[in-house]
Amino acid sequence: MTYQNILSQTSNGITQITINRPSKLNALNRDTIQELHDALEVANESKDTKVIIITGSGEKAFVAGADISEFADFDVKKGGKLAAKGQELLFDYIENLSTPVIAAVNGFALGGGLELAMACHFRVASINAKMGLPEVSLGVIPGYGGTQRLPQLVGKGRAMEMIMTAGMIDANKALEYGLVNHVTGEGELIALAEKIAGKIMRNSSVAIKGAIKSINANYKDGVDGFKTEIKQFGKCFGTEDFKEGTSAFLEKRKADFPGQ
Repeated sequence: MTYQNILSQTSNGITQITINRPSKLNALNRDTIQELHDALEVANESKDTKVIIITGSGEKAFVAGADISEFADFDVKKGGKLAAKGQELLFDYIENLSTPVIAAVNGFALGGGLELAMACHFRVASINAKMGLPEVSLGVIPGYGGTQRLPQLVGKGRAMEMIMTAGMIDANKALEYGLVNHVTGEGELIALAEKIAGKIMRNSSVAIKGAIKSINANYKDGVDGFKTEIKQFGKCFGTEDFKEGTSAFLEKRKADFPGQ
């Protein structure tokens, strides 16, 4: 598949998707959101992909925000549709993807860029990363899940302060807050993400899929996360991965999971 705004390549079980609009600091527009969805769908359905890494091109930005020129003249109805469509097509889609998604945050991750990173299953950042949700400085609020995911990750008080001040935090502060899992040098970011991806790929992809569903269930209204966990736990017992994992453990050898 050919893309205009992103790059996608797969090697050794990892698909790296790069937002490639460096002249716009990789800002998200409608076409980029659609292309990201398409690339993620292809990767998720591919047997060659075990882990997905999302990053931005260049050294300045992961994603510096949404493309404001696209919606500056929107009215109430169009604004609501913009948020609903974006969340369905990309942000909620990533969060519920069965393939693990790591955000490799290089440089600025602001507005929709931070919302994209937060939708991923977890985040690693380069030391030069700057993160924030500055939407209130434009007279609007985060519309791609930022008001929901940021408090889940850093706590209500910190999220309130970050959103209301429209300020940025650096990589080390993000690490302290729990917004990112690891911080590394600028030239070592992808290598770190790939190292973590390698550890993930040693394990059962079927079990990981069930774990993602169970963890996400805890954050959904009207869903009992414990019941979801019980259901997913039980389903594991009917998989080939469970048979291989337990056999390998008892036979004192490394498991070779079939992913079934």
